Amino acid sequence: MTGAPVQPQITVLDAGGQYCHLIARKVRESGVYAEVRPSNTAAEELKGRRGLIISGGPSSVYEPGSPSVDRGIFDLGVPVLGICYGHQLMAHLLGGLVERGEKGEYGLAILEHRGQDALLAGLPERHQVWMSHRDTVAVMPPGFRLLASTATCRVAAMGDPARRFYGVQFHPEVVHTLFGRQILENFLFAICGCCKDWNPRGRVAELEAAIRRAAGQRNVFFFVSGGVDSAVAFTLCLRALGPRRVRGFYVDTGLMREGETQFVRELFERLAPGSVEIVEAAPRFLGSLNGVCDPERKRQIIGDEFVRIQQEILESGHFLEGDWILGQGTIYPDTIESGGSGQAAVIKTHHNRAPGVQRLLEAGSVIEPLSSFYKDEVREIGRELGLPEELLERHPFPGPGLAIRCLCAETEGMLEQHSEGWIAPLRSVGVQGDSRSYRAVLILDEQPGPEIQATAAELVNRLARINRVVARVAGRAPLGELRVRPAALSPERLGRLRRADAVVRELSRRSGFDRQVWQFPVILIPLGEAEHPDSVVLRPVDSVDGMTARAVLMDRALMEEMAAALLEIEGISSVFYDLTHKPPGTIEWE
Repeated sequence: MTGAPVQPQITVLDAGGQYCHLIARKVRESGVYAEVRPSNTAAEELKGRRGLIISGGPSSVYEPGSPSVDRGIFDLGVPVLGICYGHQLMAHLLGGLVERGEKGEYGLAILEHRGQDALLAGLPERHQVWMSHRDTVAVMPPGFRLLASTATCRVAAMGDPARRFYGVQFHPEVVHTLFGRQILENFLFAICGCCKDWNPRGRVAELEAAIRRAAGQRNVFFFVSGGVDSAVAFTLCLRALGPRRVRGFYVDTGLMREGETQFVRELFERLAPGSVEIVEAAPRFLGSLNGVCDPERKRQIIGDEFVRIQQEILESGHFLEGDWILGQGTIYPDTIESGGSGQAAVIKTHHNRAPGVQRLLEAGSVIEPLSSFYKDEVREIGRELGLPEELLERHPFPGPGLAIRCLCAETEGMLEQHSEGWIAPLRSVGVQGDSRSYRAVLILDEQPGPEIQATAAELVNRLARINRVVARVAGRAPLGELRVRPAALSPERLGRLRRADAVVRELSRRSGFDRQVWQFPVILIPLGEAEHPDSVVLRPVDSVDGMTARAVLMDRALMEEMAAALLEIEGISSVFYDLTHKPPGTIEWE
């Protein structure tokens, strides 16, 4: 990457949104240098910018203490674009009215234009956008006019062309807003008058130089997983510091997929022979997780156990004399969803942000070369490094492994029949309005299909109790006879999930479906009958960077073949299909 311009043309004001840095990244991808600053940055410090963008966020503008901006930014004479919360904040500060909507709007929506303006110029009159909000602009500020609406949100876009102030309730920065890039470029070039001054290509040399600066005279050791992120970060450090200063450890936690340890052993022997050691630690992790049901506790326990093993390795004499620091393959969505960006809400604590790791971070003993990048960018860096495609195109797999795909339960519970389906006494993690949700799952006793998926999206927006909708593909007993039973993270249940995951991966590979999706989590839930206490949830999604995702439907014949194979596994009662986009449901269930 070439040297950055002296001053950014665009500043993104961070109001705590999950996608804040994604906005800046999209601006840079359009060739315009952008930075991210706290939302309350003084207007005086923003003089000279060609434009400002106020990000989304998890708060409500009418709540005491919610993020705000220096009102002086509206007197700088530069264009301002508010996105989601930023849209509402502009309305609130400039004399409009923001209210809580009758229902939320999460995921896909159709935007209909209500007027002509430079912001939406060149776009179709109706097109798909991505929403994640409950509050809405009820009354626009003086000087603003309506630009676009959706079926749920009347003021989905508004503008004051005279002052060059604009607000959009949807997220133009995410890939599922089909013309989002054009909307941002209309703002950058037609409204702000930006010029192209940024080239995002050729990052490897700069990253290697940054690693050398951060490491100094210290050496780096990694816990590698065999996934894209840790492999790319490890290889960057190898190139920057040399093989004598970089060591890797693969910890077999007992939470890995079938055949994973062998894959990792062979991969790193090809990349850097002798640089990675396998550590068998399954009894320790499973013992620490025994009886734990809460997803955040699971993540913290796994992260802390990693840190303890790391300390033991350091003290065991494995290393030559010298200072060692921890290297991690943490990427940007991991830090964002862990609440690592300004006022962003914690959606789920990534294991690389567990308390033990936080202490190392605070002590300056962690190096994370990829923490400003997204998954697609990490893959491109891997290609620059010459890493094999079989690694780079692997589906992402969570660091905590199967632990967060094996849901547990402390108490027994029946399904509750609802006018729309069955509400299960299970909770999954979601992201709604940039905040974490932990809510019930709605089960539809209908085969997955486009119409049912559309119904699912509408139900999540309407029913406040839920953040996820699944449809039943096949089962041994009627839904009304199923119940949730107390279940722990046992070797038996993990083995059941491991086998189910292997079946799904093999059928996906054989059919070519794995190339149609970005990731395909397989979830085990403690819902079934006495002899078959668990069920499987299929969760294929398409994404670019993991920040947003679209649930992908598979061919009916493949779905039926997969369900039949899964029901042959001992203890499996039913097979469900997750129809939920992100938002409102996270990709993983925990």
